[in-house]
Amino acid sequence: MSNAEPCIMFQARKLSLRYENQKQLDLTEQAFSPKKTVDTSQSVCYHDKAVLVMRFGDVEDLRSLSIRLQLSNTFYESSGQWWFSVNSVSLLYNMSGEASFNASEVYAPTSSSYHCLHVSNLQHHSALLLPSSDHAHRWTVTFTDFRIQAFNISSGRFSAASDCVTLLTPAILMGLISSLILLLVLVYALHMVIHLNHIDNEHKAEVYFPQNPEQRKPCYVENNAEEHYLQCEQNDC
Repeated sequence: MSNAEPCIMFQARKLSLRYENQKQLDLTEQAFSPKKTVDTSQSVCYHDKAVLVMRFGDVEDLRSLSIRLQLSNTFYESSGQWWFSVNSVSLLYNMSGEASFNASEVYAPTSSSYHCLHVSNLQHHSALLLPSSDHAHRWTVTFTDFRIQAFNISSGRFSAASDCVTLLTPAILMGLISSLILLLVLVYALHMVIHLNHIDNEHKAEVYFPQNPEQRKPCYVENNAEEHYLQCEQNDC
C-alpha cells in the first residue's frame, strides 16, 4: 500500500507449507478467507519496487511466521511497456530463520495480472520457485490458483490475466527476435553462396580439344574381290 491506494492485489485458492517431513501447514483461511487474520501492515510500495509482507504470527511450532514477496517494476524497450515481476518469495520464522526462493519467472505486463495454477518449488508443478538459500531446500511451498497484480491497479480489481503457460515474457520475446535475425542472416548467406557459384559456372571457359587432321586418315584394305575403305586411327593403319 502507498498513500492508502492499492498497489498489490494477491489471491490464491490454497497456500500450503511443509518443513521437511513434518505436517503440512494450510494457511489459506488465515490469508485469503473473508475472516482472514493475516497482517499486511508492513507492506510497502514505490514506483519501481514493492514488498508484500504477510504476517501469520505463531503457527504450530513456528514462531512469528511471515511470507514476504519482493516485486519490481521495469520498463522493457523490446516490448514497449512496463512489466512487474515477483523477484523472490521468502519465509521468515522463529525470529531469525529465513528460506528464500527465486521467482524470476513470475511476471507480466503491468496492464495485466499474472495467473498460474501452481506456483511452487515442486518439480511436478514446474518449480517456478527456485531455492536460493540453504534453508529453502528444507521447505515445500505451494500456491494453488495463484494470481497477483502490482503497480497498475484500477478500481481495486484484477485486470485480464496473463497465464503462466502462454505468457510471452521480454526474455522470450528477445530470444525470438534474436533467432529470427540469425535465421535471416543464414538465409542471406546461403543465397549469396548459391549466387556466387552460379556466376562462377557461367564464366568458366569452355575447354575444347581440336583434333589433328594427321591423327586420322583413311586406310586401304585390299581384298581379292573388292576394296574396302575404312576409317581408322593412324596407329591402326
